[in-house]
Amino acid sequence: MNLSRKRANRAFSLIELIIVVVIIGIIAAIAIPRMSRGAAGAADSSLQGSLAVMRSGLDIYAAEHTGAFPALLTFVAQMTSYTDVNGATNATKTPVFIYGPYLRKVVPLPVGTEKGSTGITDTAGTAAMGWVYNDALGTIIANTTVEADDAGKLYNTY
Repeated sequence: MNLSRKRANRAFSLIELIIVVVIIGIIAAIAIPRMSRGAAGAADSSLQGSLAVMRSGLDIYAAEHTGAFPALLTFVAQMTSYTDVNGATNATKTPVFIYGPYLRKVVPLPVGTEKGSTGITDTAGTAAMGWVYNDALGTIIANTTVEADDAGKLYNTY
C-alpha cells in the first residue's frame, strides 16, 4: 500500500499542466511572428542574391564581348551557352566559341506578383515575366511595380 501511494503522489497536478501549457502558448505567441518576418527577409535576400549573380554575369559578358551586352531576344541563349566574340551561341565549347556560359539558368523571381517566373522583358509590368532587362545599358531589375520590402523599398529599385 505504501508503494502505490508514492506512485500516485508522483503524478503532475492539473495546475502544473495548465502552467506548462500557458508558458508554451506565450513562447509560441512571441516566436511565430518573428519566424514569419524572417521568411519575408529571406525573400528580400534571395532577390538581392539573384540580382547580384545576373548582374555579375552581364558584366563578365560585356567585358568579353567588347562592351556589348546580350540582346533581349537572345538573352537566355547568350548567357547560358558558349559564345564567340560576336555573341553567336553554341552548345559546346570549341576554338571559336570560347566565352561563357555566364549563368547555369535564369533565376526565378523570388518575390512579388510574378514570383517564380524566369521570363525576360524590356517592359515593366508585363505579365508572366520575372525580370526587366535593358540590353542597351545592361541593367536588369525585378519585374515588380508596387511590391516593396518591410522597410518600404520597392523591389524594382534593388
